[in-house]
Amino acid sequence: MRAPTMSGHFLLAPIPESSSDYLLPRDIKLAVLGAGRVGKSAMIVRFLTKRFIGDYEPNTGKLYSRLVCVEGDQLSLQIQDTPGGLQVQDSLSQAVDSLSKCVQWAEGFLLVYSITDYDSYLSIRPLYQHIRKVHPDSKAPVIIVGNKGDLLHARQVQTRDGIQLANELGSLFLEISTSENYEDVCDVFQHLCKEVSKLHSLGGERRRASIIPRPRSPNMQDLKRRFKQALSSKAKAPSALG
Repeated sequence: MRAPTMSGHFLLAPIPESSSDYLLPRDIKLAVLGAGRVGKSAMIVRFLTKRFIGDYEPNTGKLYSRLVCVEGDQLSLQIQDTPGGLQVQDSLSQAVDSLSKCVQWAEGFLLVYSITDYDSYLSIRPLYQHIRKVHPDSKAPVIIVGNKGDLLHARQVQTRDGIQLANELGSLFLEISTSENYEDVCDVFQHLCKEVSKLHSLGGERRRASIIPRPRSPNMQDLKRRFKQALSSKAKAPSALG
């Protein structure tokens, strides 16, 4: 299953300095979660700069911000990178709980594993379950990403495994190579932005419906009164033939 191709309609730019005459774009808050060494930071940087950087120091959770334009809509995008110490052999429940603040903050999620690391694949289900626990009534979109798709010689997770997991969790699944295909990385983030933006639109409609009273039907008595007045005025007008 693949997200619709939308790279051609996507623009990136730094968020401009605030000004009184600048219309602030809609905020989109995303979080990228997964085990260590699966390529989370590389994915984010590849998306934002088009450059691939293979090696990163273990991060403590960096927040990236950009102004983006998705199919004509300006969005203020924030992407939260997360620490990579999440491993099945460690205390997975404690590691997942430590991400609670990030999960509460975010509106859309990328759950990333490496096809060369089966343990990273096993960490996806607990992460997904934690998201739904933190957002029990939310329809926050989640995309599962199998990264490092170019390292076929070291594959430990089959494509069918990713598809099966995504189907069980009701999520979208993509298998990509961050190093070799910028368009796939871009499509992943762009699709997630669009899904979050849709939720914003639905939420805004619900809020407007609850705040703005429904227009009333025309007052029929008032219409009849105005109609009679119009007829009376016409009857009193002097005839042109009289």
